[in-house]
Amino acid sequence: MNATDDLSLEYRSFSLALDEPLETADGTIESRDGFLVRLVDETAAGAAGSHDDVVGYGEATPLPGWTESREDCEAALERARDAIEAGGPSEALEAVDRQVAARHALALALADLQATRDATPLYRYLGQGPMVGRVPVNATISDGSTTDTVAEARTAVTRGFDCCKLKVGLRSVEEDVERVRRVREAVGPGIELRVDANEAWTYEEAESALEGFADHGVSILEQPLPAGALEGHADLRAQSQGVDIALDEGLLEHGVDAICEAGAADVVVLKPMALGGIDVARKVAAWLTELEVAPLVTTTIDGVVARTGAVHLAAAIPNVPACGLATGNLLATDLGRDPVLLEKGSAVVPQAKGLGVSDVWAER
Repeated sequence: MNATDDLSLEYRSFSLALDEPLETADGTIESRDGFLVRLVDETAAGAAGSHDDVVGYGEATPLPGWTESREDCEAALERARDAIEAGGPSEALEAVDRQVAARHALALALADLQATRDATPLYRYLGQGPMVGRVPVNATISDGSTTDTVAEARTAVTRGFDCCKLKVGLRSVEEDVERVRRVREAVGPGIELRVDANEAWTYEEAESALEGFADHGVSILEQPLPAGALEGHADLRAQSQGVDIALDEGLLEHGVDAICEAGAADVVVLKPMALGGIDVARKVAAWLTELEVAPLVTTTIDGVVARTGAVHLAAAIPNVPACGLATGNLLATDLGRDPVLLEKGSAVVPQAKGLGVSDVWAER
């Protein structure tokens, strides 16, 4: 952004109900509440007589345990609104530096506006790499009964997904291993299965689960232990029997260097909302890649603005594995039309300038 930019920031609240409550080991998620942000280049808008090419959109969707509260997020956006008018983008980002969801919204809006100005898709603005048509995605299967889990997995495979991530941890390890066994039996050997425990287990439980999952061809076991248990994850990884260990909550707890020095993960999950923006997540992805740890992008079950931003982030990461970006179907309502098509286990990356989202500002 230029020092002479005359930018204004607006935001409005939203509440997006989930199509069905999502059961996880962390609790039940029934809706996603947050703020839609619009950043306007007032000088260009005045000259053009239109907002079409001079607007950037962002989204702040706080999630307990991962980000600041909704109240703190709104207060941060108020500060950002004042700061951007008084001092510009740098001061606004500094004003929300400790509120990650608010910073995510502002950073995404700034990147969308600049990529739109440059007439380039957001992923190319982020990564400055070649055109990317698709990124691989996984289906997310909730922590339901065995019958429901099998049915969800079969539906996902029918829709073209070749990777399914199962939520576990609400029941005994034996029951979860049986759920995985039944899913493997139902979908066959050609479908990648991942498991996410959301910190649910003791070391002994995780060790038992790891053995059972290895027998059924699970590729990744995500966050089996509490985030603080870095050495425990390293010990599990040392005996992983072909199952990669992924850290999600552990990234926020320890940071990249500590994880890699401990040898605690083969994969690290990046949630742009929890990290404070796609700009931060892009830097972390490059850092992990340099250290030979795979970065994997997921959402925090966000609205279409943040979700599309995450797709662009994944497209800016070379050789990214299947990412947790197919979460739009979990919402009963959304902020606007979804520009990302899901086809045959991939997200088709928007090639319009900027984010590629439209019609999101109107009240719904």
